[in-house]
Amino acid sequence: MTERRAILSGSAFEERIGYARAVVHGDRVYVSGTTGFDYATMTISDDVVEQAVQCLRNIEAALADAGCTFADVVRVRYLLPAREDFEPCWPVLRKAFANVLPAATMLQCGLADPRMKIEIEVDAHLPG
Repeated sequence: MTERRAILSGSAFEERIGYARAVVHGDRVYVSGTTGFDYATMTISDDVVEQAVQCLRNIEAALADAGCTFADVVRVRYLLPAREDFEPCWPVLRKAFANVLPAATMLQCGLADPRMKIEIEVDAHLPG
């Protein structure tokens, strides 16, 4: 039987909605859509680039808990309500993924909270 392990970040959303920040299933890691909330303070910046930076911090922590890094990411999805907010985030995203070159998709869609300007989810493979 393939091992399955849930990774929790402590976000209030996980408890309220009923999901895990990430799930490790065998050698795969699935990180849920992650927003720019600082989960320790449950605050979020008004700036989309600052939100992208925080998204990546939150994702990096989940990947570390799973036993991997950005280098192990094979797929990334960007979700934004305003497509014009995507390009200002490119330098931050490039810093995380330029050496990895995962498959990527950007979707324009509504997010759960009007303060959220970007949500990022990734899939990764555990090293080894």
